[in-house]
This record gives sequence, C-alpha cells and structure tokens, in this order.
Amino acid sequence: MGDVDLNSDPCSCLSSPLSRSGVSPPSLEPSSSTLPFRNGVMLFMLSVSAEQLQRFKELLVEEDPSPGCTPLTWGQLKSARCGEVVHLLTEYFPGRRAWEVARDIFTKMNQTELCLQTQRELNEMLPNLEPEASSLRRRVLTLEEDESDKIREYKARVMSEHSTLCDRTCWPGNNVDFFYQEPWREDTLLQCLLLPRKPQGRQPGTVVLQGDAGVGKTTVANTLMLQWAQDTFYAHKGWLAFYLHCRELDRPEEQSFSELIAHKLSGSLALASRILSHPEHLLLLLDGFEELTLTLIDRPEDLSEDWGQKMPGSVLLTSLLSKRMLPDATLIVFLRSSLWKTVSPFLKGPSLIPLTGFSAPERSTYFRSYFKNRHDADAALSFATGNAVLFSMCRVPVTCWLVCSCLKRQMERGSGLPRAFPNATAVFAHYLSSLLPTRVRHAVSETHQEQLKRLCSLAAEGMWKNQWVFGETDLSLARLDERDVEAFLGVRVLRRAVAGEDLVAFTHPSFQEFFAALLFVLCFPQRLRNFQALDRFRILQLLAHPERRRNHLAGMALFLFGLLNDTCALAVEQLFGCKVSLGNKRKLLKVATVPPDGDLPTPKHGLPQLLYCLHETREEAFVGQILHNHRKARLAISEVRDLQVSAFCLKFCPRLQELELAVAWAVAKATSLSPGRLPSPRPEGSDRSSLWWQDFCSVFKTHESLEVLTVKDSAMDTEAVEILAAALRHPHCNLRKLIFKRVGPLMVSEGIIRVLVKNQYLRHLEIRDSEMGPRVMDALCNTLRHPRCFLQCLRLEGCPFDPTNRADLTKNLKRNIHLKTLMLRRGSLERGEQCPPVVARQLERLSLESCDLTPLSCGSLAFSLVSNQSLTHLSLAENALQDDGAKQLWNVLRHFPSPLQRLVLRSCALTSECCQDIASALDKNKNLRSLDLGCNSLRDNGVVLLCQPLLNPDSGLQVLELEECQFTSVCCPALTSVLLHNRTLRHLDLSGNSVGLRGAKLLQDAALKRVLRPEVVLKKRQSRGVDMMRRLEGPEVNKDVLQVVQDWKDELCDQAAGTV
Repeated sequence: MGDVDLNSDPCSCLSSPLSRSGVSPPSLEPSSSTLPFRNGVMLFMLSVSAEQLQRFKELLVEEDPSPGCTPLTWGQLKSARCGEVVHLLTEYFPGRRAWEVARDIFTKMNQTELCLQTQRELNEMLPNLEPEASSLRRRVLTLEEDESDKIREYKARVMSEHSTLCDRTCWPGNNVDFFYQEPWREDTLLQCLLLPRKPQGRQPGTVVLQGDAGVGKTTVANTLMLQWAQDTFYAHKGWLAFYLHCRELDRPEEQSFSELIAHKLSGSLALASRILSHPEHLLLLLDGFEELTLTLIDRPEDLSEDWGQKMPGSVLLTSLLSKRMLPDATLIVFLRSSLWKTVSPFLKGPSLIPLTGFSAPERSTYFRSYFKNRHDADAALSFATGNAVLFSMCRVPVTCWLVCSCLKRQMERGSGLPRAFPNATAVFAHYLSSLLPTRVRHAVSETHQEQLKRLCSLAAEGMWKNQWVFGETDLSLARLDERDVEAFLGVRVLRRAVAGEDLVAFTHPSFQEFFAALLFVLCFPQRLRNFQALDRFRILQLLAHPERRRNHLAGMALFLFGLLNDTCALAVEQLFGCKVSLGNKRKLLKVATVPPDGDLPTPKHGLPQLLYCLHETREEAFVGQILHNHRKARLAISEVRDLQVSAFCLKFCPRLQELELAVAWAVAKATSLSPGRLPSPRPEGSDRSSLWWQDFCSVFKTHESLEVLTVKDSAMDTEAVEILAAALRHPHCNLRKLIFKRVGPLMVSEGIIRVLVKNQYLRHLEIRDSEMGPRVMDALCNTLRHPRCFLQCLRLEGCPFDPTNRADLTKNLKRNIHLKTLMLRRGSLERGEQCPPVVARQLERLSLESCDLTPLSCGSLAFSLVSNQSLTHLSLAENALQDDGAKQLWNVLRHFPSPLQRLVLRSCALTSECCQDIASALDKNKNLRSLDLGCNSLRDNGVVLLCQPLLNPDSGLQVLELEECQFTSVCCPALTSVLLHNRTLRHLDLSGNSVGLRGAKLLQDAALKRVLRPEVVLKKRQSRGVDMMRRLEGPEVNKDVLQVVQDWKDELCDQAAGTV
C-alpha cells in the first residue's frame, strides 16, 4: 500500500514492550490543519451554514438550466455537500453562468457579502473562464439488469474491503474521530477534491494528493472508495470507481486494462468493456508508486490508447498517467513527495493537493490524550517540543504514536527524558530495539549480531538505490534467508508489500533509514557481501539537496549523524547488543568540513542538509570543527525546526561574514513571530520558539566578523522585530550592511531605524519593495540628521511615502555629511508629484530611477549639478525626461566643469533629436567616462552623431551602452570607424538592434582588422536583468580589451562571413 498500515488487524497493537499502555498506533490519517486548496472555485461556499446551504439548494433547483441542458433535480441536490453543489453549478450552468446563478441566489437570500465575493471571483477569472460551449453533456451509460447486479456486488466488496481500513475505534481511549477535533475538515478535503479550478473554471482531469510516507494518502483513498460505494461521494456524477495499486500493473506477464478491470468485476470482460467505452464515467485511484519496480516510458510513440490490447505494465501505467489511454477518465494519484519529480513529467495538467500530516495543535492534542496523567503529558510534550526536529517528525501519525510510546516507557522507569534521548535518533533506537527478539543481558549471540547486520545491509543497499521494496534477489544478496525474513515480519520490522507476494518492505520508511545508518556505525560491516564503504562520494550524496525536491537520503543522513552522538552510540550498544565503532566520524569530519573562505551550498527552500545533521549530533566540538570556516549563510526558515537548527549551528560559525534570512509566514505564525492575532491558547512550544529566536539573534552580538544581514520574504510581529533590533543595537554588533527585501509592514520599524544611531559601524541600509509607515519615515528623516548617524549608502526601492516625508528627506539629506550614495526607485516618490532636487552637496552617487521625473524636473536637477562638485555617478533611468529634459542636463555638462563620470539615461524617451546635444557635450566634457543610453529611440541618425566625438583623439569615453536603440545596418559604417580608430573605448553594447547580415559583416570585419590596442572581443549578452547598484556603477572594464556586447546569432555571423 502507498502508506503503511502498521496493523493488518486495525484493532491490534504492535507486538512491542512499548505497547503496554494499551494505546494502539494510530491509523495513518490525512492532515486536518489547513485547507489544501489554493485555486478551487467558490471556496467561499464552505463558509455557509447548514441552513443557508439548504436554502441555496432549494433556490438552485428552481433555476432554469442553460439551453440544451437537463434541469437539476432535487434528488441530485438533496444530499450534496458544499463542494458537490459547486460542482453541480459549474456542470449544469457552464461558463460565467454558474457565478451569475450563484450571485442571483445569494441576492434572494439577502447575503450581500457572498454576492460580492461571487462577483469578485468572476471578475478575477475573466477572460480565462471556459466558455459555455466547452461544457459537453456526457453520454449515458446504460447497463443491463445482470450488469447492474454485478456493480452492486462490486460495491459490496469495496465496502467490505475498505470499511475495516477506515475503522477508527482502535484509537486512543476508543475515541472515534480522535484525530479530527474539527471533523468537517476531512469532509471538506473529500468534497473539494474535484472542485473546478481557477482560472478556467473546469474540473481537473488529474488530481495528485502528495505527502510524505505515513501522512494518510492511502487512508484517504480507502475513505474515498468507501464513500463512493455508499453513494456519498459525488453521487450525481454516476462514476464507477476503481482503486489500483501499482503492483497490480507491475506484473511480469502482459495484460490489458480491460482484463485488469474485469478481474475487479468478478471476471466480466463484457461489463469491463462496456464501462471503458464510456471513460467519462471512470474514476481511477492510483496508489503505491513507491513499490514499483518498472520504469515509466518516456517515448510517446511507445504508448497505447487501446485498453483492450495486452501490453507491458510500464506501457499500461504510463499510458494511463499521460491520458493517452482513456483521456476522459478522472484520475486521482496518491504520491509520496520524494517521487513527484519522477512521476510529474508523465501527468497531464495535474492539480496538486499537499497532505502534511498532523498540525502542531493535533500533535499536542494527541500527546495529551495518550498520557492520561496531566503531569506526564506536560512533561512529554515539553520534551518533544524542545526538540523541533523530533516534534516535526510527529507530523506522521504513526511516528507520533511511536514517540509517545517511547517517552511513556522511559517515564515509567523513572529515567530523565533528556538523558535517555539526547536526540531524535535515540528515540528510534529505543523503539526499534524493543521490536527485535529478546536477548540475555551482556550475553548476545553472534547469530543475532549477524542477523542485524544483514538487515542493515538490506536497508543501506535499498537507500543507495532509492529502493523501498525488496524481492528474493535482494534478500539473497543481503544473505537474509526465509527464517530471518519471517522473524522480522513477525516483529513488524518488515511487512509484506502486497498480500500473496514474496515482496517485502520495511514497515515504515524511517525504519529503513535508521537501519541503513546503523550499518555504518557497527563494527566490521565490511565482512558483509556487497558492502559499500562510506567514502567521499557517498557522504556527499547524503548531504546533497537536489533542486526543488527532497534528498531521499536525508533521513538516513540524519540518523547517521545522530548515531555519532556519544550518548546515543552507547545506548545503541546496550539496546541492540552490538559493538559500535565511530571510525566513520573522522570521514564525515574530513568531507563535511567547510573549506577556508567557503560557504555552504544552499537549497532554494529550507536549510542545508548538513545543518540538520550537525544539530542531530549535539556534539559541540564536532560541529565547531565543521563550521569553523563558514563565511556566508543563506537560511530559508520554512519550518519551526529550521529556527532551532539555525540557532544551534550559527553559534559555531565564528567567521561568519554574511547572513541572508527568510522566515516563512507559517513559521512566523507558529512561533509568534508573525503579525496579527494569535490563536488562543498559544501554540505548544511558542515560548520556546521565541527563545530560539533570541538565540538566533545573539550571533550579531557574538560574531565580530558578521557584517552583512539581508532579511527577505519575511513577516514578524513587533516583539520579534524588537529582539532583532536590540541585537543590532548591541555595542558588540559590528554589522555594516543591512538589507530588507519584500518584508512585512512591521519589519522596518522605528526600532530598526534607531540602529542607524546606536550602531556606529552601520554604513549601508537598503529597503526594497517593503511598506514604510509615516512614523517610520519620520524616524528615518530625523535619524539622517543625527550627528551619530554614520550611514554612507541609503537605498529605498519600491517604498512609497507621502510628499511631506519626501521634502523632509531632501532637507535632512543636506544636513548629513556622511551619506555618499542615495538610490530611490519605483514608488519611492509618489506618482503625480514632481520630484524636488535631492542632489545634496556631499553625494557622490545618486540614482533616481523610475521616480516620475519630467522635463520640468530636469531644470532644478541641472541647477543642482552646477553646485555639486562631488557627484561622480548619476542614474535617471526609466524617467520620461524626453529630449527637452535631457538637453538641460547636457547643457550643464557642456558649459560647466563637472566631476560626473557615469551617466545613465536608459529608457528616458530620448530620440535622435537630442544626439547632437550629447555629441557636443562629449566633445567638451572629458570627465565623463561612462554613458548608458540604452532603450531609447536614437535610430541610425542619432548613432551616427554619437560616433563623431568618439573619433576625436582626445575622447575620454570608455563605456557606451546602446542596447535596443532601434538602429540598423545604416549606421554600421560609423560604428565600424569607431571600432577601427577609437583608442579609449573599453565597453560598447550594441545588443538588441537589427543590424542584419550586412551590419554584422561590417562590424565583424572591423573587429578583425583593428590594429590599435586594445584588441576587440565580441561578447554575447547573458542577461538583461541588471541590479540598480550595478547599473549605477556601470560595467567593469578591462584596460587591455575593447569588449563589444552583441546578440547576433552565430549562424548570422557565419552567413555574413561567407557573403562576398
């Protein structure tokens, strides 16, 4: 099965000494913490009361259907749930008509807010909403009486097979529906599973329920099949549902899909064929992908649409997934998270729904129910939440039961939990050792040791191959005979993969991960056949973080490092009765140690795998040796555990220089770091999480080399921001650069602004795409004139503020003698307001990009240039200056001495009319070294004029950027002359212009014929996205090379070279 059911008898417990509490391991249930639907239509319907829904259905049945459509009947609506009502709406009133009908009904019900929500959603979806004509009526599936009897027999078998799997009476305290303290959430999951999706408004043909092993995917499948058989799941659809485990398709002999379906219908091939001839009536549930041994087919031409043809299992399964076969059938795929990258390329337009397991409140509730004594429950829960990695593992229901069992057993012995369980690995060691055969203390037989090593060998071999199911060959290679297998099956370390077959798997993937890691701490495992030593390649595999997916070796790596903890290793020796060697600890230390001046490779989401592993060891000396040279960290804190792990590991990075931090909203909310009202009571462990945040921020006080902090994509509450601000204001904080990108409205606070005065080392502040309130802006303006503000660079990008604040900023800038660089962009100046001059005398670099400057603004700006004798870099990009505005600037540069060396007028609505003024200024002004005129309509005439001053021997220009200036081959002779005769130019950007074959030939020949130094090097443009600071500074130049940036195609140049 796709998710492991630890009990073949749902009311029995695992045969373990830890089961004495009488509390059975839970069935593997889906999460009920949050709704997983992000793009379902009309989700607001879920908020209506039962009475309102009843009234809505009564009014809906009175609505006239669309032309050619059969009217809705009360029989279809009577028992329909909210999600199914929405489904009926979109089916019987296709296109925008569904929303119009819903809006009209809400109007009759005097539900104003629901009317507004309905209209708002309709407006958002237009014009992508599927037109009415796209909704086609389904063909009627007519069955003979004997065929109907067989369908009823099939439904009876489904209810018999699936009802026991959904029986929850064995849960703690025989409390039915214990896990669902809000039972409506499970019902909502199922009724919304096939809701039409935005923006097209149609039902998805393929739905994927994705989650880690044990979170309840197979349980959802069982419940869904049971509801279908009871006619309570989308009864109006008239579906025929079939649950297919992938092992049913993974057979050595070829089979047709009709034969597979006939087998489920008591062998009636004729009935199966009739059903498959109406695929729109098919609902197929596909599960068990982790137990596949076949390989999916990636060649479309090898697939088949013939469901009556015999074919290999790989072809059959791929044909179903890709909708090559039965394209009108509805698929629900249950998939382990680690397999998404493998399976998703074969799916056609899948709708993804994540199942995350227990929420934190559900975990807490489970603990309190498991431990009847409140004092014990508080102690156990306090210990579990104190180890965020362990508490995170408890999202899987069976792991939650496992942890509770171990903690209860230890508490009954009177032992302290922290001493017995130094890490999460120790908990698994205690539990798994309790499953193995009873041993005589201090007298363990060699047979037991060898049997354990062989089990570990099987686990490790499977982990390296990403294999979770094992056959006779695998067992033989590991030297596990039939008696060994039966023994491990008996204690439920192993399980049968599929009933009636010889395939086995570990009862839960975490069991395989643990035993695989155990292999590499046991003494002399190299005596085993096919043993693979833990070399550098294997270690790097363990610590890798593949892009956009989880490393399947992550759990094994965590357990391996956990076993290196001295206390845990000693416990393993005692519990398993085997000798442990920590020789691999030296190998891990050698490979994992960050090199001098190095930084950890960083995943796009979460933390580097190495940090989780180091936290699991809890060996400070070991961690310190590995992280001692760590210079740069990018930490995406997406889970609560990430906060504890980061706080622990950063303490051992004394040479850390740069830190980039992102705190996900979900983590901030769970740890009281987010704005907004907190649930009552506070989440378990939230106080401890606040302490972890304080520990995290303490690195700014203790790490003298830490100079750069970037906080992005984060949201915190006032208390958390103040903790951070206090750390940055600490006398021992040496931070020099502080950057905020896309942060919540409370992140940039008055307390953060006060850091500019309290921290004498801070020189650089960036606030980008973040809201700054009036009080914060006032604080910034006042701080800039403070004598203890030593800020040298201020960058405000996408931070709107009112005209009064803008005027204050301008006034206070003139009082600040330290600020040398000011950058404002996109919304920093409120639209519709003219920008006053901000060229303070001390400024050396000024960027006013996309600040709504106009030709009128240029007058005052030009006047400021005359009086400023410090400004060397100026960017006015993306302002509609036009020729008249630019002329004022060029007149100043032509008639007055100016230190300006770099000028950016990109995207300023310039034309060839201003090029004579530019040429004249370049002729007179020899200080200007770098000029960006990209994305202006200069055309051929303008470029020819610009080339004239570049031919003068005393031309001082080194950088000229003419990207996308709309010139052609007509001006290429002039550019050719520049390439042949100019001595000072080092960077010429000609990309984005249609020079054609002739122009490419001229420019290429000129580059080859140039005899002057430096030589010409042609370079293709790599990216058009340039950071604001880089644009202000300009491209780097090499005094020995004239670099010509172009985007001519290779074949274009080849053709040009071949033209005579």
